[in-house]
Amino acid sequence: MTRWNALWAVAVGLGLSATAVAKELPQAVTQAHLPPGFSLELYVDGVANARQMAWGPNGTLLVGSRREGKVYAVYDRDQNGHPETVTILASDLNMPSGLAVKDNQLYVAAVNQILRFDLSKPGSDPAVVYDDLPSDRHHGWKFIRFAPDGRLIVPIGAPCNVCDEPLPYNSIYAIDLASGERELLAQGVRNSVGFDFDSDGKLVFSDNGADMMGDDLPPCEINRVEVNGSHFGYPYWHGGVVEDASYKIPAALNGKLVDPIAQLQAHVAPLGVEFYRGTQFPKPWQGALLIAEHGSWNRSSKVGYRISALTFDGTANSGYQVLVDGWLDGDTPLARPVAFLPHADGSMLISDDHHGRIYRLSFNPELVKRAGDAAQGTP
Repeated sequence: MTRWNALWAVAVGLGLSATAVAKELPQAVTQAHLPPGFSLELYVDGVANARQMAWGPNGTLLVGSRREGKVYAVYDRDQNGHPETVTILASDLNMPSGLAVKDNQLYVAAVNQILRFDLSKPGSDPAVVYDDLPSDRHHGWKFIRFAPDGRLIVPIGAPCNVCDEPLPYNSIYAIDLASGERELLAQGVRNSVGFDFDSDGKLVFSDNGADMMGDDLPPCEINRVEVNGSHFGYPYWHGGVVEDASYKIPAALNGKLVDPIAQLQAHVAPLGVEFYRGTQFPKPWQGALLIAEHGSWNRSSKVGYRISALTFDGTANSGYQVLVDGWLDGDTPLARPVAFLPHADGSMLISDDHHGRIYRLSFNPELVKRAGDAAQGTP
């Protein structure tokens, strides 16, 4: 059972003024550590459990959630151009974390189904366009994205922490929604909640490492698919460094497991990844892969809770660098980043499911000049 509300109408009790919610800047903004010239602002508040985002008609921001079971529409603009009306577009869904828009149609991943909402017909019933997916809720929430060839990319996570389940588990598929046919792109993937295509058309995806192996093992991963159907190790070979004593590598896979292109700190939980294709950010961030490190939950001291990037500058670990930090106050999270969405002006939106907020990361070269003038005492 779902509730699919009119997109442009604010129902009583559902409309929410973002500017009214945020009477003062959150600590995630005021305590963020940024490179010179970058700034972080609160873009919209009051989007509970905000996960993946997409742009809808007329600049409407669409946002999925997980535990809330809702999809939101955020529209209207305040005097600074920020969206300020948060409306529940659909509710009572099964962990609708992932969404994507194509041809004025909103596609929502609801664990075992892909739903399609016609954005030109608010209030019409959603269509189930694909339902041949497992119903397991453990790692069942999904990030989705349309590939350049028009197919929908859908991950199917492991229904456990570590287990050797057959396909379609532990995988990423490309699905032709018109025919229902699907192609295996990657297997041996524990739980990918973010992916993008690089300039060569190769799928690059995050993968969350296994829990309960200690504070520092195994590494979380960023991977690239060079050959469709490749095996990325799970549950036999974790993070390119840990062979699992409980699951022997099958003879057919010896020498064929693909190691990560970058190993992240254990338990940082990389979720959304997005290549920065704009020109507002300076080098080395142009062309970099941004990574939302959602943060650890079962480590003795917390790690992650930041935005990092691979700059592919030829240095070790694909040029891994931290872009936004300062989102841990002791062991108290100030933000838990989930996903990215490019803004038309070249900035980048970042969702935070912990506080139900969306931030905008921008770069202004004038800020670098001002900092330099201040350091030199120039008025």
